[in-house]
Amino acid sequence: MTLKNKVQLITYPDSLGHNLLELHFVLRKYLSKAIGGVHILPFYPSSADRGFAPLTYDEVDPAFGNWDDVEYIGRDFDLIVDFMVNHISRQSVFFQDYMERGQESPYADMFLSFAKLSPDGELPEDQLAKVYTRKPRPPYTLIERPDGSREKVWCTFDYEQIDLDYASPVTREVMRKFLIRLARSRPKMIRLDAFAYTTIELGTNCFFREPAVWELLEWFGGFTAPFAVEILPEVHEHYSYQLKLAEHDYWTYDFALPMLMLHTLYHHTNQELLEWLRICPRRQITT
Repeated sequence: MTLKNKVQLITYPDSLGHNLLELHFVLRKYLSKAIGGVHILPFYPSSADRGFAPLTYDEVDPAFGNWDDVEYIGRDFDLIVDFMVNHISRQSVFFQDYMERGQESPYADMFLSFAKLSPDGELPEDQLAKVYTRKPRPPYTLIERPDGSREKVWCTFDYEQIDLDYASPVTREVMRKFLIRLARSRPKMIRLDAFAYTTIELGTNCFFREPAVWELLEWFGGFTAPFAVEILPEVHEHYSYQLKLAEHDYWTYDFALPMLMLHTLYHHTNQELLEWLRICPRRQITT
């Protein structure tokens, strides 16, 4: 079920029409000869970041349609869907139950409370400063429970996107079920968004920590492979990460090509572009 080597359109579920039904119509009527596939950005119920703070993967946001709409598109085009492996919504049933019940919650172990990482529930500022984040703020959020107690919880991105602890069997069971649900909708590929932020190791930048990332990727792929669905690890960082992924025989998501094209046009030299084309992974989706 390998992707066709053709243009893959990337779109939000409501960018070309108001929903998935209208998106399918536009794809068939206007783009069927121009593209080979479509990457639909998150269409799940979400509390922030235009879909990237998912509450669940069991449902399609009713504003966009239902699973039939997704699967119909997948019948006509190579389909890529997203799985935000690093985090889940603050408004999800999992985190809301943890907010309400604390350690009594069956989902408590899904999250990285500072109390898990340090006996006194605090971490040194110099350790936190090492953590790689996309925004200039500490990698945690301070939550307050109904009883007035407070707690710091690991949170790399937005405060609506609470990080998951993959050392926890509870996290793995929840995400295993979600991943199988997505694979059963028969996309050709599932993009693992922000997966490099899943490896929390105090005293480091907590980004793409080896060998932990390879164990996780193998674990994710183990639940998609029976459905002939491939995984696409997304790393928006230095190209050396793409080369590492390629060495382990994973598809890669390339962000370098557009910038190198602009560099070529602006500086009137193709040397950097040619060098990238010489060394870049061959199994890649390019932007």
